[in-house]
Amino acid sequence: MNTLEIYGTLGPACANEETMEKLFLAGMNGMRLNLSHCNLWDKQDWLDTFRAVANKLNIKPNLLIDMKGPELRLGSIFEQVIINDSIYSFNRKYLPKAIIENIEINDILKIDDGKIECIVIENNKDVICKVLRGGVLKPNKSIAIKNKTITGDVLTFSDIENLKQAKEYGVTGIMQPFVCNKEDLFKVKEILKQNNISDIKIYAKIENMDGVNNLESIIPYCNHIVIARGDLGNATGLTYLPAVQKRIEEVCKERNCPYMVVTEMLSSMIENEIPTRAEVSDIFHAVYHGASSVMLTNETAIGKHPVAAMNVLFEVVKGAKKIK
Repeated sequence: MNTLEIYGTLGPACANEETMEKLFLAGMNGMRLNLSHCNLWDKQDWLDTFRAVANKLNIKPNLLIDMKGPELRLGSIFEQVIINDSIYSFNRKYLPKAIIENIEINDILKIDDGKIECIVIENNKDVICKVLRGGVLKPNKSIAIKNKTITGDVLTFSDIENLKQAKEYGVTGIMQPFVCNKEDLFKVKEILKQNNISDIKIYAKIENMDGVNNLESIIPYCNHIVIARGDLGNATGLTYLPAVQKRIEEVCKERNCPYMVVTEMLSSMIENEIPTRAEVSDIFHAVYHGASSVMLTNETAIGKHPVAAMNVLFEVVKGAKKIK
């Protein structure tokens, strides 16, 4: 168990001393902070609690920061809205520039890791879509165009500002989103070098088919590969995702590269006290087949049962390691 990294994600559900201590005692040895909507200094109180509890337990945990990177997101200046009507009109000011520049009639928009899907039927003053799969449209959620690879800057201005203070906050690794090729990592490494933090580990998130197809050339320039199944599932289609995950796993094992499996490991436990059989099987097979890291996201960040979820994760991991 000592060689396998087990992560939770910082959030309001676990950012208190009692819950944090229970997560560590349940087997967690590191945490992720998602910087998509905040900066390190915005969460000073969470990080203080994280460090204080770790010190109390004499643990030296990993702290990963998940960069904004090139992921495209909806604007933050609108209230959430339920879209179940057959037609929905997107105000262009809420859409990323890269989406506006590349969108065409009949394109399919996938929002919030594909939870919402719309097909573009008109692209003039507003982007008018026919809703294929409705849901709750929330600000700051991911947006992508099906079968098109469109990304922004490898590192945003706020990413670079956060990296300048990474050592001060005890960051041990960065999760770099949407790595498409080795050139993306050259840029990341240069920024780390400029800020004298080259010792921070790079976790390269594979989230589209460019990353999958270029995996062998990416591996030498990172410390870990992350099979980030949210956006990767958008890119592959959910029915093909397990096969693509297996393909990534095999390449990583051939190249002796550690890899993490993440996204919806125990998503039912955001609301429920017990997991589904499919979820525990998913975790078991991820570890049994060679994952070096597993991570809970919303389960610990905003879920109703963060400690129970961590207990389940650890017990399934322990079982998989025992018979491997």
